[in-house]
Amino acid sequence: MSDPGNPASSMVSRRQILSLGGCGFGALAWAGLRAGRVEAATAPHLPVRARRMIFLFMAGGVSQIDSFDPKPRLTFDDGKAMPFGDLRSLAKSGKSPPQRVMKPLWKFSRRGESGLAVSDLFPAMAGIADDLCVVRSLHTEGIAHGPATLFLHCGATTAIRPSFGAWLDYGLGTENVDLPGFVSLSPSLGNGGPRNHAAAFLPPVHQGTVIGRAGVPAAKGGIRDLEPSRRGPLAAAGRDLLGAIGAAQAMARPGDGELEAVIAAGELAARMEAAAPRVLDLSGETAETLALYGIDGGPTDDFGRQCLLARRLSEAGVRFVQVNYTDNSNNPAWDQHTDMSKHALHARATDQPVAGLVRDLKRRGLLDDTIVWWGSEFGRTPYAQDNGKGRDHNPAGFTAWLAGGGFRAGHVHGETDDFGHHAVVDRVHMHDLHATLLAALGLDHTRLTFRHSGRDHRLTDVAGRIEPRLFA
Repeated sequence: MSDPGNPASSMVSRRQILSLGGCGFGALAWAGLRAGRVEAATAPHLPVRARRMIFLFMAGGVSQIDSFDPKPRLTFDDGKAMPFGDLRSLAKSGKSPPQRVMKPLWKFSRRGESGLAVSDLFPAMAGIADDLCVVRSLHTEGIAHGPATLFLHCGATTAIRPSFGAWLDYGLGTENVDLPGFVSLSPSLGNGGPRNHAAAFLPPVHQGTVIGRAGVPAAKGGIRDLEPSRRGPLAAAGRDLLGAIGAAQAMARPGDGELEAVIAAGELAARMEAAAPRVLDLSGETAETLALYGIDGGPTDDFGRQCLLARRLSEAGVRFVQVNYTDNSNNPAWDQHTDMSKHALHARATDQPVAGLVRDLKRRGLLDDTIVWWGSEFGRTPYAQDNGKGRDHNPAGFTAWLAGGGFRAGHVHGETDDFGHHAVVDRVHMHDLHATLLAALGLDHTRLTFRHSGRDHRLTDVAGRIEPRLFA
């Protein structure tokens, strides 16, 4: 028996490796280590409305009052002093600042049969208004990008906590043993970085698999070395030997989560050699589909490829796909403090691909049991900042939308105040949104727990409530 205090005692001898590898027993042991990996940690607690989810993360903070939350008062009071101070600015200055109301830069119109208001910033999303459940009363924790982004993903601003996708993979397992249950496309290295797709104290096998990275075009950011035919029989022999070593180590060190994760990752990588190239290859898509996503070399090409890849991964059985529109800076993408007109650049890059994804899922019959979540870590203020052309961060009241997955279509939930600054009616905290999303997938957030450091942890900590009025 190995001595946990003596690393040498858990070393595996050459004789053991050869014994495990002989006659294919190493491969059998390797496969046995992963038996049941597709099984969920628990059976669904609630009625299942959706089987999978795609999260379209707009990093930096899309302005709700320039997109999905019309406030006529802003146009009427444009340039006037705000009638109340902002707590962040008050904390900085110690006095009420001369904040000036700033009107929206884009005109709002009612769209579709539902009459849902969407601004000209997002003309393509305006075309799918009847499919959207718009939550205008979100509020969250964290005023800076790093803490707020971590809270969006992990339910905590600083503590090391599992990400949403890891919790979902832990709770439901994967639908396809040959692919990961959780994939993050082109994530950023900043504002939480790998923690936004990490498993933290959950078993490491539940961490997200990264494809691409921020700043690298999606056409060049796939997974390398996925062509097994180029490596021949030596590669297969090497995998068999690695399997035997892994199996022997696992038997010598039972319960070592990190070791099990390494072994599981190696086995998954071997299976992905056959499955992933087919999923990641967009060449078989029709010209009409490519055009739907804006894949034509223009400003929509990069994000369009990510959105189409998200559809293909979801269709192939990946439980949770996160599509990141971000960069590696401290002030990512939508963070316009000095020039709100730059929102138009990011809208041109993302609007058509996002609408194309929803339309594509719908026509393929996938939208009914797939949740599409679009949103940022927070919104923006109704007053002008610095030079009078930008907007500051606003965690007190902002907007996200949901489509598919049993959510009410063509529906608006909640309200901010007359300035679009604070959520005031039917408020939805980020913990509430997490709880509601999990409920749509059949998971009760109060029962999806993991024992760590002497207590049961969950995504929503000790808060959160399901908002049933968001469901159809």
